[in-house]
Amino acid sequence: MIRLNFDVRFELILLIKTIIGMRLTLTILLCSFFLATEAQVKSIIHVPELETMLTPKSDSVVVINFWATWCAPCVKELPLFEKLHQEKPEIKVTLINLDFADKIDKVNSFIARKKLVSDVYLLDDVDYNSWINKVDKSWGGAIPATLIINTKTGQRKFVERELQPGELEVLIANTY
Repeated sequence: MIRLNFDVRFELILLIKTIIGMRLTLTILLCSFFLATEAQVKSIIHVPELETMLTPKSDSVVVINFWATWCAPCVKELPLFEKLHQEKPEIKVTLINLDFADKIDKVNSFIARKKLVSDVYLLDDVDYNSWINKVDKSWGGAIPATLIINTKTGQRKFVERELQPGELEVLIANTY
């Protein structure tokens, strides 16, 4: 059996505490990094990228919601899209934010605070009249607005108002 004097034992205890502290700090930093990278705008897009999203090539249902941080009904319905994203991973949920691009820090803070995990894009085009008809000819420009596309059947549903709990699932079922 090895006997260590008091000073060596004390130094060994300090070394172990330091290593444990460093591991804990590293774990916290890594968790913060991964949480921060999940909770932010995926990218700033322009109309051509939006048009690509409106004509998906996959064999699935796509849900695209147009919203803004300053729109109370938009914020109120966001949990419906997050729930759908988590419970039905086969359905592609995309959130298109309409805040100004220079407010991206505010949008990212909002996304982190609300713990949004769906894909969020910020559309950088304030000339709404140039692109809203590309989303749906009936769209008057109000938000929240949601487009549901079933790529298998070709069915599209567009709603220009706040959705209520359970309504999103019914609208999706009606595209089959």
